[in-house]
Amino acid sequence: MLPRVADSLSFLYLDMVRVVQDDTGVCAQIQVGDNRTDLVYIPTAALSCLLLGPGVSITAPALTTLARHGTSVVCVGAGGVRAYAGILPDSLTTHWLEQQVAAWADPARRLTVAIRMYEMRFGDAELPDTVSLEQLRGMEGQRMKALYKILAQQHGIGRFRRNYHPNQWHAQDPVNLALSAANTSLYGIVHTGLLALGLSPALGFVHAGTQHAFVYDIADLYKAEITLPLAFALHESSNPEQEARRRFRENLQLLRLLPRIVRDVQALLTPGTSDTVSDTEERSERCDVEMVHLWDPKTGVLPAGVNYASGGA
Repeated sequence: MLPRVADSLSFLYLDMVRVVQDDTGVCAQIQVGDNRTDLVYIPTAALSCLLLGPGVSITAPALTTLARHGTSVVCVGAGGVRAYAGILPDSLTTHWLEQQVAAWADPARRLTVAIRMYEMRFGDAELPDTVSLEQLRGMEGQRMKALYKILAQQHGIGRFRRNYHPNQWHAQDPVNLALSAANTSLYGIVHTGLLALGLSPALGFVHAGTQHAFVYDIADLYKAEITLPLAFALHESSNPEQEARRRFRENLQLLRLLPRIVRDVQALLTPGTSDTVSDTEERSERCDVEMVHLWDPKTGVLPAGVNYASGGA
């Protein structure tokens, strides 16, 4: 099933609780004091994705109920800023994964998706009728250099150069440290959204050769708006990494980033998708896939559970 973007309960983050199954349903046990435990029941049937923070423990019966209701479960870092592992229900449709693979495997469609990503990042860009991926990379590089220059001037820090040296981590300047930390947090949020849709984080359209290629593709859509201004604002911070993670986490609710990621990914893979979904369409997106279909290169989708043998036995 597909996450309902318009529903505020599509994604729920939990932390510092124990998730169990009782006679009524799945609930979060919250230890309030030595002699008191509060129960908060989780609307599993209304959830598309449950994010479990590092302080959560969950029982097997609770996971079984979540899977039966088609809710994806993702283990994340504090505040949901990193994704470590995901458990997808067997009822999750492969619709978006098939769209991703079909576009990724066709060089022409893959380039088209890459162009749409560039247009999403730089809405005022004027692209030639025929543009190559190499040209896109060059234009993206020029845009980012210009943005670095503008942000550096705004904060009065002189010339800035993006550097990422894991082997010399603490030798980097505060802006680079903050940017790396904020980007890592952003990757976690994007990873979570892709898993909730049943997509492959490894099949990127611009990036390649890593299990997080598509994560990096989608994260690039938001860096200029979210992580870059945050990093430059911390150019005088004594602990830029910690401060970047904290501020990013505090701004998540304001940004409403997860629904936006889902919306943008769907628009990239299926051009012309409307940002607004009618109630009827929304209900249809939540329908479970009750039967597996068969693929045929000539006729397309065929119903399963049918004996296609010709003639007698």
